[in-house]
Amino acid sequence: MKAFYQDLKLGILGGGQLGRMLIQACTNFNIHTTVMDRDAGAPCAEVASAFQSGDITDFDTVYQFGKSMDMLTIEIENVNVEALARLEAEGVTVYPQPAIINIIKDKRTQKQFYRDNGIPTADFVLVDDAEAIAQHVDFLPAFNKLGTGGYDGGGVQRLDSADDLDKAFDAPGLLEKLVDFDCEISVIAARNSQGEVTVFPAVECVFHPEHNLVDYLFAPSKVAPEIQATAASVARQVVEALGIVGLLAVELFVTREGEVLVNEVAPRPHNSGHQTINANVTSQYEQHLRAIFGLPLGSTAILTPSAMVNLLGEAGYTGPAVYEGLDELLRIEGTSLFLYGKSETRPHRKMGHITIVDDDVTSLSAKVEQVKNAIKVIA
Repeated sequence: MKAFYQDLKLGILGGGQLGRMLIQACTNFNIHTTVMDRDAGAPCAEVASAFQSGDITDFDTVYQFGKSMDMLTIEIENVNVEALARLEAEGVTVYPQPAIINIIKDKRTQKQFYRDNGIPTADFVLVDDAEAIAQHVDFLPAFNKLGTGGYDGGGVQRLDSADDLDKAFDAPGLLEKLVDFDCEISVIAARNSQGEVTVFPAVECVFHPEHNLVDYLFAPSKVAPEIQATAASVARQVVEALGIVGLLAVELFVTREGEVLVNEVAPRPHNSGHQTINANVTSQYEQHLRAIFGLPLGSTAILTPSAMVNLLGEAGYTGPAVYEGLDELLRIEGTSLFLYGKSETRPHRKMGHITIVDDDVTSLSAKVEQVKNAIKVIA
């Protein structure tokens, strides 16, 4: 691997906001970034060293893109893994490894991996279609999850009884037993090519009541220290079982009995780690770069308590984005605004996020409500 000169070419598949923030970390290491995304106006387009429009799910497109890169990484799992495996076999460094992306991108193989490796997770049944789901009515209540294609809360449907079978997906997926959980937390871990592993402190996620995506989060989590220690141990177990090189976000349920169960994982920077830019010694984005380039991993220590609020498009508005309340938002002490460069808003689209830092946890909670009320994305 080359030293950190500007001619070192990192290819990033996917041009969304996660890639945009990864590129911002790349500038500190003089890394030349080339991004490919189908959308010519993707968030990465204006900040990457080079940008190519292309379908990251197409074999030939990904293969040709990757041949000129020193290393490839991803900012979304929905990529052509077969092309990445061919490139890896031909000597291109690909992190996370294609075989691991292949396990994770399909929730069916992901869940089976947990079961096969003794990783605690909710009980589940694999199903091929709606007819197969009807044969497991006794397993309800459960969540019907699509194996592939679900993202940001999509591809998930709650089924409580036989009366809900008309809502079932008629496609390969799984039924995941409904968990009586107390809260949802997330732990971001990293592993470099030398096998060094670090774990960020757990954060506590509050989900939007309707749209199944994170509304806001607090870091660190308020759960008991012994549960935080268990969560860190479980995240480390998943990372080491996979043997991943790069970042892994591990989403977890904490049950009312104090059990910690893996919900899902993502092999890339994650929405639950945005606050690390302001509130931790090392951001999740820098940590991903350290991991894939085989550098010593950075400290994950928290510098100050923080919160992160997702900035979503308001219901009822579609069109050119207008940010209402910016002055009011920026008057709130401790806030930092991150906009994603998306010109068009639509209901509940992720348009940016706000990080809040405050040494006083009570004040931090109050500021979350201030932020949520201050800024709106309309058209």
